[in-house]
Amino acid sequence: MPNIKSAKKRVKVTAVKSLYNQMFKSRMRTLIKKYDAALASGDKAAAQEAYKAAVKAIDQAVSRGIIHKNNAARKKSSFTVKLNTMA
Repeated sequence: MPNIKSAKKRVKVTAVKSLYNQMFKSRMRTLIKKYDAALASGDKAAAQEAYKAAVKAIDQAVSRGIIHKNNAARKKSSFTVKLNTMA
């Protein structure tokens, strides 16, 4: 438990930022699951919309430092391949 005033503030700020990052990551995962569900249903239009939303969320996560850029590139590449192979 911190005793110094600035350290107490850092604990509060870190807790708020951690919660925000957790919410954002959860939202990103939800959009990814929706994309996978759209692929499984076979509806190409729904899959394309879900793809756009998932890629946007991944790009935002990278810009905020929530996930690594190589991780994002791998996810987006995989999503693109899945969408393109969908007949």
